[in-house]
Amino acid sequence: MSSRHILLTGPPGIGKTSVIRKACEILKEKNIEFQGFFTEEVKNGRERIGFDIVTTLGKRNILARVSDSSARKGPKVGKYTVDVSSFEALVLPVFDAPSSILILDEIGKMELFSKPFLAKVQEVFSKSNIRVLATIPVVKRVLPFVDELRNRKDCIVIEVTRENRNNLPHEIVQQLLQT
Repeated sequence: MSSRHILLTGPPGIGKTSVIRKACEILKEKNIEFQGFFTEEVKNGRERIGFDIVTTLGKRNILARVSDSSARKGPKVGKYTVDVSSFEALVLPVFDAPSSILILDEIGKMELFSKPFLAKVQEVFSKSNIRVLATIPVVKRVLPFVDELRNRKDCIVIEVTRENRNNLPHEIVQQLLQT
């Protein structure tokens, strides 16, 4: 591994967010500053009813909820309605925090409904003083912007599997701390 940015991919539920959270714990233990966000499932019992965005500082906001009626306004992804304004209110300030490591879980279809988010991601990937650890969908050719990231020379794409997910956090931190 010798790239500046690390993109984790893999099927839903394989543990991408868990790998990133563990990497963040290791960074915190080493007193390395980082900023960013995680995407978390929201459940009602066993039923998934949506997704929240949680910053690395613990602030939380809605990303998407099940579209139970036409009262919910916003773009749709499957059975979910994306709350773009709630997402932007929490996530956009993360890009302005003074940190050399940025955590973006995830750069996917729901998040890319936000044009300001897309612009901030493009900007941060062009800065030489910032390293990005992000998750991206496994499916190729569905999101052209994600495919562009996947094909950048300064990005390494790692597929998270059941076999490698326990060792990845330490390898990722080691890569992020290389100069």
